[in-house]
Amino acid sequence: MAKKAKTRKDPNDMSFLDHLEELRWHLLKAVLAILIAGAIAFAMKSFIFDVIIFGPKNADFYTYSLLCTISEYLNLQESFCFDELPFRIQSRTMAGQFSAHIWTSITAGFIISFPYVIYQFWAFIAPGLESSEKKSGRGFIFVTSFLFMLGVLFGYYVITPLSINFLGSYTVSEVVFNDFDLSSYIGLVRASVLASGLIFELPVIIYFLTKVGLVTPEFLKKNRKYSLVFILIISALITPPDIASQVIVAIPVLILYEISILISKLVLRKQRKQEKQKTNK
Repeated sequence: MAKKAKTRKDPNDMSFLDHLEELRWHLLKAVLAILIAGAIAFAMKSFIFDVIIFGPKNADFYTYSLLCTISEYLNLQESFCFDELPFRIQSRTMAGQFSAHIWTSITAGFIISFPYVIYQFWAFIAPGLESSEKKSGRGFIFVTSFLFMLGVLFGYYVITPLSINFLGSYTVSEVVFNDFDLSSYIGLVRASVLASGLIFELPVIIYFLTKVGLVTPEFLKKNRKYSLVFILIISALITPPDIASQVIVAIPVLILYEISILISKLVLRKQRKQEKQKTNK
């Protein structure tokens, strides 16, 4: 006898425990995707570490070459033209390298599987949305994933090399030589990449805050100057303490803020249009 296809419960008929059970399965699927992607990254040790992780340590890294060319063209101080960064990386604990391999693989797994993780998040909240809102699901997953990946690339190619170049070259005395621990170096790369990826989600965050009525375009415009100060503070936290690096990081975040104002306008305009249509019926 053929088995009946399993149907999903109506969200309106689900209890609190049913929602928790549903959330648990979505979280398990997301975690499983991260672990599978992480296992693949674990097997690609040479590429992950020699090419990606330690790439910004090499003088021929793309960002350094580009900045060196620009500085030479503008006849500026050639701070990005060098043959070697003056520091070494070492592991000071027995399990240091293995631990770094594990956690780096998990981080890589999260980045690789991010679109699927977002899909699971959407699949959990979608049943409670209206049919018109459900249609924008694919767009939400694409935009969220695109902004995150764009932020990751910005963090890797801009924030990471700026931080490594500044901190790796900084000395208080010629007596002191920079010997950085492996976990410290990887922590800097990981923080720069993930923080940048999350910051680039600003338009998505503003979209949802506008939808629930916590933010308006007028509020964002009125507090633009305070937002500028906040952006500069964030830039100072994730970049080395020099003005040039902070400005380079602040510029795309300011652009994202202006885009967020536009998105907030569009969301509010659409909501008012729908309310007007309901009133006229």
